[in-house]
Amino acid sequence: MTNIAIIPARGGSKRIPRKNIKLFHGKPIIAYSIEAALASECFERVIVSTDDKEIADIAIKYGAEVPFIRPSELANDYATTIDVIQHAIATLNNNSKIDNVCCIYATAPFVTSTQLIEGKKLLIQQNADYLLPVSRYPAPIQRALHLNTSGFISMRQAEHLNTRSQDLSEAFYDTGQFYWGRAGAFLNHTPIYSEKSIGLVVAKNSCVDIDDIQDWALAEFLYDYRQRA
Repeated sequence: MTNIAIIPARGGSKRIPRKNIKLFHGKPIIAYSIEAALASECFERVIVSTDDKEIADIAIKYGAEVPFIRPSELANDYATTIDVIQHAIATLNNNSKIDNVCCIYATAPFVTSTQLIEGKKLLIQQNADYLLPVSRYPAPIQRALHLNTSGFISMRQAEHLNTRSQDLSEAFYDTGQFYWGRAGAFLNHTPIYSEKSIGLVVAKNSCVDIDDIQDWALAEFLYDYRQRA
């Protein structure tokens, strides 16, 4: 069975320029994803899909392969994760059959080799199409509020106004760190959120979805805290 890690890392990030290779606690943030993938020993190959030579050079320095350059039409703001993974699988399949793929985001410094190993195990054991790390919402989403244009609030689910918190079911969110998946699921454009997708629950202090500079600062603080804890 052939397992491949694919790390998408385009050069044109907007909200945090050069985000995928910005220094995070002393080294390019993409290095953490590469190192976790290599340390897991889950993969025959660890591939970085990029359109950018500087990113490619850094990826190779930290032990990844860059066997192709991603075409520009798959490096814009509209290309989806599945589009990028499909392209990588199709390109790599010219040389070998791929069974499972793990898409690991380049800005995921909290991903661990243990999570990747456990994710692969569950994907296969449960015969799932995809596996993704999820974390619990810190408060019941049934009590979520809506703000109108004037700032006044209303409950989104008013029927739960007086429901005790312990009587409300837990809800989880996608941590946006990695996706294990069957190669066939990616190639068939099977949605990642589907009835054959399984969640790997991770602690809420082990993930930050880095979209803007505030997220980046929070991630650095949390990383430092976890290193000292």
